[in-house]
Amino acid sequence: MRIRIVDAFTDRPFAGNPAGVLLLDPAPSSTSSASSPSFPDDAWLQNVALEFNHAETAFTHRLPRGGEADWALRWFTPVTEVAMCGHATLATAHVLHTTGAHEGPVRFATLSGVLIATPHEDGSITLDFPTAPLTPVEIPEGVAEALGAEPLAVFDTGPNIGDLVIEVADEKTVRGLAPDHKALGRYSARGIIATARAEDPAQGYDFVSRCFFPNVGIDEDPVTGSAHTALAPYWSERLGRSDLTGLQASARSGLVRTELRGDRTLLTGRSVTVIDGELLA
Repeated sequence: MRIRIVDAFTDRPFAGNPAGVLLLDPAPSSTSSASSPSFPDDAWLQNVALEFNHAETAFTHRLPRGGEADWALRWFTPVTEVAMCGHATLATAHVLHTTGAHEGPVRFATLSGVLIATPHEDGSITLDFPTAPLTPVEIPEGVAEALGAEPLAVFDTGPNIGDLVIEVADEKTVRGLAPDHKALGRYSARGIIATARAEDPAQGYDFVSRCFFPNVGIDEDPVTGSAHTALAPYWSERLGRSDLTGLQASARSGLVRTELRGDRTLLTGRSVTVIDGELLA
């Protein structure tokens, strides 16, 4: 079975967020879906994701023609399945288009509904994801100490994302965070999205973020597409624009272009395949 490792939300190798991508055999019946038995056994999927040991590994198979989606897609971290993942979806769409397995927009059947990835002539791909709801909450006791910075505001993203969005003072604070990852796990289902306004928008981005997800086995995610479904509405409201660019300021770093369209958020980025090999197990 062919395996790829793709760096997503970047135009160069060894940056952005790496994802494993496996194109599985076609589904055997018209009833196949994201949770269908046509996927291999969950234990095998989880073991493969653990072997890759990237933030997420994506597994996809073609669906019969005529349905609401073209491919079924699931995502696993090294320790669990997740309901939504942006960078591994972008990586999967990149593999489908660069290998000729699919042409034009691709509709993925997932645990988060049908997600669409549209390729562009410049090599970028736009993901159409549900916008995360933002509910203001009181600053949880102890979260400042766990994060290593004083929150200015805290918002809950709801069950689909399962994070807290925490705005901090400035870009320098975001870049300098050295959180207590174990302690952060107490405050949300998945983790913490720390963010601030860009210090100098002339550098090509409007806001910065870092994402910490200890509860799904990822202390810090390099570039998180799903987090930008919450960051886009947050910063669009504050900056007065629906089109923005976010920089996720991890060690690998990456850019996510966002466009807010009501209950949908468009996420645009590039990807680079860095490994193309064969899985023997």
